[in-house]
Amino acid sequence: MPKFIIEREIPGAGDLTAAELQAISQKSCRVLGEMGTEIQWVNSYVTDEKIYCVYIAPNEKTIREHASKGEFPADSICKVRKIIDPTTAE
Repeated sequence: MPKFIIEREIPGAGDLTAAELQAISQKSCRVLGEMGTEIQWVNSYVTDEKIYCVYIAPNEKTIREHASKGEFPADSICKVRKIIDPTTAE
């Protein structure tokens, strides 16, 4: 199944408390549970003003549905075409 990177513009994201991040995570997981097994949250990276999320889903529409149901921004959704890492250089 395809992997996607979602860019979420959230002003002050880097200043969110552990409790706030936990609440956001719980809401996301609750929505995912309601949507079934065709979408999976892998992990997220919190920066100063954005959160970048990695999801596995059949298509962009499913990602947008999760964002809409969870009331999360989804400012950019990019399908991962290839994955490289240091072993790619070998």
